[in-house]
Amino acid sequence: MIEIRELEDVTPDVVAAFQRLTPQLSSSAPAPTAGELAEIVASDTTVLLIAVDSEATGEAAIRGSMTLVVFRIPTGVRAWIEDVVVDASARGAGVGAALNRRAIEIAHDRGARTVDLTSRPSREAANRLYARLGFARRDTNVYRHARDD
Repeated sequence: MIEIRELEDVTPDVVAAFQRLTPQLSSSAPAPTAGELAEIVASDTTVLLIAVDSEATGEAAIRGSMTLVVFRIPTGVRAWIEDVVVDASARGAGVGAALNRRAIEIAHDRGARTVDLTSRPSREAANRLYARLGFARRDTNVYRHARDD
């Protein structure tokens, strides 16, 4: 049984779970440290959701995560879903759908009229999930400016 929770305490099991999950999300981003996770949890605009398998223990119980950012701009309250990851061993079991449904609920409860996300075209299963959940593909350009290091 999967339960979606807002992460409130950064424990060693949580840090270990993110060390396992982050490489499944990005091959170039390092896993967040305990301090970085604590900073996310403490933020007023960010909700870190975790999918917990009640039949498992320790860090292995965390089957997925996502970040929801809800913020006010002059035209209203906006919400973005970022860094969605479901452990390879739990894919196809409804974990991603449960994470997204909870994020949408929280976003609407906080006043957001819409929830946005991006997904690479190569993530075919994820894109099918987003369409099933009612997300509509938008005709837009996404731009990124990267810091020169």
